Amino acid sequence: MDEAAKKVVLSFEHVTVSFDSNVVLRDVSFQALEGESRIIFGSAGSGKTVLLKTALGLVRPEKGSVHAFGQDITKLSEQELFDIRSKIGMLFQESALFDSLTIEENVAYPLLNQKAIRCPADRVRPRVEHALKFVELEETLEKYPSELSGGMRRRAAIARAVVTEPPLLLYDSPTAGLDPITAYTIVALIVKERDLSNTTTLVVTHRYQDGNLVANFRYNSEDGRLIPWPDAAARTKFMVLREGSLVFEGNQDELEASRDPYIASFVKRQGD
Repeated sequence: MDEAAKKVVLSFEHVTVSFDSNVVLRDVSFQALEGESRIIFGSAGSGKTVLLKTALGLVRPEKGSVHAFGQDITKLSEQELFDIRSKIGMLFQESALFDSLTIEENVAYPLLNQKAIRCPADRVRPRVEHALKFVELEETLEKYPSELSGGMRRRAAIARAVVTEPPLLLYDSPTAGLDPITAYTIVALIVKERDLSNTTTLVVTHRYQDGNLVANFRYNSEDGRLIPWPDAAARTKFMVLREGSLVFEGNQDELEASRDPYIASFVKRQGD
């Protein structure tokens, strides 16, 4: 699809967010298009997580506006936000599963509690099973989060994020604290969801490898693996936040060419 014909799924227009006197996001503007991926880098405290929570309507801007699916969510009531949130999947830091619920109950939670989803009762279990099969955890329905490894909990949280089939997915540090092999598995799932469902995807990460995989690979449904795909780069934008300001927005080549020491610090070049 031609870039000009793609819908704007999410846009920030001069968004500023403050907590007390502390400015966390400062005049941030960008647009994320249908099917596009955005990789968001930044040091601790740069505003990455707050940006995702603002996109979800959990944090309201002090200035500026946020549009999701064509609606200005900064002007919506909490009740009206429920409909918007039904179209957004979120993977929170450290998975944020409910310890007292089974994996089946955790994944079913959005279907049962987001009224805008309107999932018939007899369809909840099949959709949960489908989501868990998607992340290769179909045998964990009756288990509790404490019985799973860190990587498995992250995969279960992805199942919960995708079970409503949302067109916009937000991932907050999906590979943090995971070993390289498990981290690769998580990013492969993110790419798989993007390519099978044409989702708009925002990924906050500290790992350059995550962005590189998203930008240069696609999911091959024939063998279930990631394969190189030069065209993927055109669908991926990189963003760098510094002290709440968006100091870089561009493609991977532009990111790697930057001579700004702060921006360059997030790039892992060949031979590093």
